[in-house]
Amino acid sequence: MLKRATFDSRAVKPGMTFVALKGEKADGRDFIPQALAAGAAEIIDGYDALDREAWLRRRSLKAQVVGVTGSAGKTTTKELLRVFLSRLGRTDATEGNFNNHIGLPMTLLNTSADADFLVLEMGTNHPGEIAHLCAIAEPDAGVLTNIGTAHLEFFGTREGIAREKGRLLRAAKSFGVIPSGVYARDILCACAEDKELIEAPARAPDELAAAVARLLPGAHNQSNAAVAFAAAARYGLSVSEAVKALEDFRLPGARWRVSESAGVTYIDDTYNANPDAMIAALDAFKATDSTGRRIAVLGDMFELGEQAEAFHQAVFDHARALGLDVVLAVGDISSRCAADAAFPDVASARTALAAIVRPGDAVLVKASHGMQLGSVVPGSAS
Repeated sequence: MLKRATFDSRAVKPGMTFVALKGEKADGRDFIPQALAAGAAEIIDGYDALDREAWLRRRSLKAQVVGVTGSAGKTTTKELLRVFLSRLGRTDATEGNFNNHIGLPMTLLNTSADADFLVLEMGTNHPGEIAHLCAIAEPDAGVLTNIGTAHLEFFGTREGIAREKGRLLRAAKSFGVIPSGVYARDILCACAEDKELIEAPARAPDELAAAVARLLPGAHNQSNAAVAFAAAARYGLSVSEAVKALEDFRLPGARWRVSESAGVTYIDDTYNANPDAMIAALDAFKATDSTGRRIAVLGDMFELGEQAEAFHQAVFDHARALGLDVVLAVGDISSRCAADAAFPDVASARTALAAIVRPGDAVLVKASHGMQLGSVVPGSAS
């Protein structure tokens, strides 16, 4: 996506828009002179102005806007939708998981005028955020991946999460997509009101499901692909075209990133984590081929509220029930769970893991991004 706007004064090029935002460490307004000197043609001053300009930009676009939200799998589903819809027309999408009150309006400002589709990832960790993003984006369609336990600290219950995520279905002008068997289906159906609501199956059609399995292991990714395909099929995409689209598919960031070092296979899935995503990743890991041992290195999950300890223990219980050869716990909460060995911090876990692994082993590393647990992988830039 060609950049037309940026909030980094160092990235300004002649003719671009500079968005001056006040953050925790710096105030973008202090860098307006540098942006103007670099050739900025326009200055957007503050969050309210950013929202307004993004909304105006949305109103000028011809693109069908598809919003994607859910407790887990948002980025994977967004990327699948991006490649699927690209078979039907020019498609822009959120970069990475740039999905919040800054990322979404910035994505709109940078969307091409001739885009036929725009896929917007929408994240939330507090009530009211999805409604705010939808007011700016005015989505034509809404895609929901699942209702889990992420950010339970701020929503109280999974029903509260469902009501928040359901705001996307309420705002969608044309249709919504939800997975079959989704938690709190009644709440989501009520949010959709009288608009078309498509319930995607657990798996995409066989040919597509097989292609997905070669790229993305696990039942959770089959569900992500099914909801993405259901939305793209609503716009006219065929199964055969969807399969061809996967030739261009790549996941950004530390999402099931596979590497090898000294004969050991490492799977870095540390972009983020919540109990549902942890269990899904462990199931997928158990099903992967390995000539040696399967070693899971699991770290803390954040923003789980009063039930955080119970959620962590459930994850570790699941890992042990799968019969993995070694389960290592890292972090304040995880180190209090039942595991083969526990470490208070990432540095000590890195040293211990290097001494444990041997050629042929497969190692899954997963935790919330803030743990920086991916740094235990040799050669990692995390």
